[in-house]
Amino acid sequence: MLKLIMQRIFVRLLLAVALFSTAAMSARAIEVKVSANALERTLRAQLFNGPEGRYYLRGNPHSSCYVYADSPHVTFAGDRIVVHVHTRSRMGASVMGACVGLSLSTNADVSLVPEGEGESIGFRDARIERLSESRELNFLLVPFLSGKLPAQMKVNAADLARQLLTRSAETTGYRVTLNSLKMHSMLVQGDSLVLDVDASMNVD
Repeated sequence: MLKLIMQRIFVRLLLAVALFSTAAMSARAIEVKVSANALERTLRAQLFNGPEGRYYLRGNPHSSCYVYADSPHVTFAGDRIVVHVHTRSRMGASVMGACVGLSLSTNADVSLVPEGEGESIGFRDARIERLSESRELNFLLVPFLSGKLPAQMKVNAADLARQLLTRSAETTGYRVTLNSLKMHSMLVQGDSLVLDVDASMNVD
């Protein structure tokens, strides 16, 4: 998940508390840099969490005919986030427990624009960059790449931060409560996704 991101936000908030010596903070802007590896781990945890890290677009691990995607890899290109996946398929008819038809192993790419959605890290403007040469396979891949995949990458950052802060008294001696968190802007800059976050919290 994006636990690492929230931990960084938490640490910066505590540093701000130490500097300003207040028991309650109004909303303050915080800049957080997120690596492509962090986004990739999130995608693996939220979508590619089936057997052997696969997501089945058709069938299941016990089907003779199936289509699945695996091995997601996230990179940055310009102002976009590119997600690369490997796909493997056996498409045809199941005859006596065997799939009679076409077998394919190929790759597909989709690029996305990051977008702050209130408390959430979201993605929009999905653009298919590479597909297979099979129309039947692409019929399944297009809605997966442009809809399912970006939807499953979305994360409510405030909920994750609150989960981390539930143990703040044990780890820091202070009970820290997050009142609000809002994504102000999100931009790809070089090898990082840079988030500007407004956050408000109490410290007891």
